[in-house]
Amino acid sequence: MSEDWNTKYGTRRVKRDPPTLEEAIFAAMGITEDLDQQAEIAAALMGMPLEAVQTEVKKVSRTAARSTRVIAGEQGAQRSIVVERKVSRRIIGNDKRVGA
Repeated sequence: MSEDWNTKYGTRRVKRDPPTLEEAIFAAMGITEDLDQQAEIAAALMGMPLEAVQTEVKKVSRTAARSTRVIAGEQGAQRSIVVERKVSRRIIGNDKRVGA
């Protein structure tokens, strides 16, 4: 879908991509853990019938339950681990300074 609109700089085209069902379910999973409420939220976001979305939510929840990893601490509490990649910038070449 795209839409043309006029500005003082000329005609501009805006591309609009509606969310996919998987994206709507992922957003609903972030809001609540209840499967029925997830299906209702995703159906409302997509404008689809609730029954069609409920089957997809159940499929996604089964695969998400298998891939969840929890690391327990000393007291058994859950904690998050964030892994970040730090890019190192190395300068390759001769380091010639004036007056050194």
